[in-house]
Amino acid sequence: MIRTTDTKLLLAAGVFAMLFGALTILAGGRALFGDEAARAAVGDAVPFVLIFNFAAGFVYVIAGVGLVAHRRWAARLSMVIALATALVFAAFAVHVASGGGFEMRTVAAMTLRTSVWIAIAIFAHRVFTRPARSP
Repeated sequence: MIRTTDTKLLLAAGVFAMLFGALTILAGGRALFGDEAARAAVGDAVPFVLIFNFAAGFVYVIAGVGLVAHRRWAARLSMVIALATALVFAAFAVHVASGGGFEMRTVAAMTLRTSVWIAIAIFAHRVFTRPARSP
């Protein structure tokens, strides 16, 4: 049994994840499939990071739906998202350290994405592994 407080927090985390995913899809879609001006606006974007983030946006929405529906798999999916994002961030760091071009806003965005998904994963894992209270 999930506690009432946790139910409200799962709802908030799930809605946040869905909105975060929708915005990620929108921004990534513009950068990948937009007109010349939209693509130019992204500057020196790193293609593998851009493609990963766009694809991950769809998975964010799925995880959000699972959190809202109180599905245990959503906690595991959140952990996978956090790990995958951290790995892509590490690959991005290698790209930068090797002299590859990048935008500083990518550093900020990947820091935000990694932090958000680590926090959601930890929270969801705790909710679904916490022992139920006795009545």
